[in-house]
Amino acid sequence: MAVVNNCKLPEDLHYSVEKHVWARWDGELVTVGMTDVAQNMAKSIIAVTPKAAGKAVKKGRNIATVESGKWVGPVPAPVSGEIAEVNENLVATPGLINSDPYGAGWVARLRPDNWDADAADLVSGADGVAAYRQFLDAEGISCGG
Repeated sequence: MAVVNNCKLPEDLHYSVEKHVWARWDGELVTVGMTDVAQNMAKSIIAVTPKAAGKAVKKGRNIATVESGKWVGPVPAPVSGEIAEVNENLVATPGLINSDPYGAGWVARLRPDNWDADAADLVSGADGVAAYRQFLDAEGISCGG
């Protein structure tokens, strides 16, 4: 796992850098969550309201609304598709995004319409880490210790 400006960024994920969401493609479904950067900027997550499973979503449209003590905002879909599953544990324990954003804190799983086409503008691996480094440096963002 790469660490950039004290933010954890696993190289095996696909990122929408400006939207601070990650996607993990498993060959059938895409698991989506908020990055370590997002949870650090939002601070303590107090509520997560996901869209319902079975709902079709377009890339960039929200799959959930997240609320913290200082912010309310969307978790945008990195690809178009159908919401196959939502993380019900996250509804009960929203702080999972803070404690484990890449594991237990995942938000939803999507059945993508066209992964290859939609994922073309997502970044991963060394390129993803480099893109995030450039963004964080340009915005003056770092994660807490």
